[in-house]
Amino acid sequence: MTKPKNNTINYLEFKAHNLAITKQFYNNVFGWEFTDYGENYMSFSCEKSGIDGGFEKTEDVIVNGVLVVLYHDNLIEIKQQIINFGGSIKVDIFSFPGGRRFQFLDPSGNELAVWSYNK
Repeated sequence: MTKPKNNTINYLEFKAHNLAITKQFYNNVFGWEFTDYGENYMSFSCEKSGIDGGFEKTEDVIVNGVLVVLYHDNLIEIKQQIINFGGSIKVDIFSFPGGRRFQFLDPSGNELAVWSYNK
C-alpha cells in the first residue's frame, strides 16, 4: 500500500443494514474481498474495487449512503482550515484501529471525513 497524499480521496465508507448480505453481493458481483472488524464494520481494499473502503452497519434509514474520506497528515491543521473556510465539525477527532479521524460538513451540508495515521 502506498502512503496516502494530503487532501486526496483515500477511502469511501458506505452504510449497510446487513453486512453478510452486503459482503455476499459485492463479492459475487464484483469479486471484492473483505476484512471484518467486529459485528458492525468490514473493509475492502483497492486491489479489486479501485479504492479502499468499508461498510458500517446501521439501523437508520440510509439517506446519503457513502462517506467520502480524505487523508491529511495533520488533523488539527486541516480541521482548523475547514472551520476557517465555513465548514463545521460534525464528529470530533476520534481513534480507530490504525489511525484517527473526524467528520465535517462543508458549507452546503455534505458530510465528509478526514483521517490520518496514529502519531
